[in-house]
Amino acid sequence: MIRIRALGLPAVFFAVGTGLVLHVRRTLLRELRQARRVAGAAQSALLRPLPPRIDGLNVAAAQLTAERGSSVGGDLYEVIATEHGVRVVMGDVRGHGLDAIATVAALLGSFREAVHDEPELGRVLRRLDRALARHLRERSRVEQAEEFVTVLLLEIGENGEVRALNCGHPWPYRLRETGVEPFARAEPLPPLGPFPLPADLPAVRHGELRPGEALLLYTDGAEDARDAHGRFFPLPDVLTESVRNGANSPASVLGTVFTRLLRHTSGSPPDDVALLVLRNERHLSRPPGARGTARQAPTHPQPTTRR
Repeated sequence: MIRIRALGLPAVFFAVGTGLVLHVRRTLLRELRQARRVAGAAQSALLRPLPPRIDGLNVAAAQLTAERGSSVGGDLYEVIATEHGVRVVMGDVRGHGLDAIATVAALLGSFREAVHDEPELGRVLRRLDRALARHLRERSRVEQAEEFVTVLLLEIGENGEVRALNCGHPWPYRLRETGVEPFARAEPLPPLGPFPLPADLPAVRHGELRPGEALLLYTDGAEDARDAHGRFFPLPDVLTESVRNGANSPASVLGTVFTRLLRHTSGSPPDDVALLVLRNERHLSRPPGARGTARQAPTHPQPTTRR
């Protein structure tokens, strides 16, 4: 009897210890899931769903995050109709997670105010630069904060004229019935953060976005993604194939690119990817001054491929 009791005591301790470990594990998993839900909700509030049509432009945008089990990334985009034209931002914050979300919040908040206040696109960019500098100063009080952001600003006028300012970001692709081509080949400015902006910041005119043409804005995670053999994702070829197959609507272009990208990377892209497609659907018969500026619930499908 004594031997049985002696043998049973470690078993009791083992059972109790196992129960405690399982309880702690379940608690940590619940907290992790809750943190991911909160982070995902925070980013969804920042990257608000875009309406399918903004001032005669058909629009679709989505983000694919590289971190498994997370919907938190460092990419940002927004499209807003203003009295100065439709203004667009696409950006990429270095890094991931909550720090990247805080930087995205600072930049998008500044952009959403500045596009209405500032008549010149260069002054909008300066507002973004100041917002990033303030944000990094505040972060540096509690941690070392060295960060940079690539930013592309576009302004599309009523006549389709496109002006742009680019700080280290990939240029968009122009999608036409005749094919796909780079929107511009000019050398961009350095990313925001490490270097001061030049004293003179005139927005550069890059031609017109004619009716039926589209622009694809993207972050560099799209073209930098590699397959198992080290080959880069052929984004221009995929876009050309999409145009040839008649998949010209913004939502269909997004679907084609994301599907091919996930296939290319075996479902695990190494970096965050954001895509934004703008297609000019304006017609000469549209009443002068007619605008579609109101935000509404999107009707185009949003990709469900976040990882």
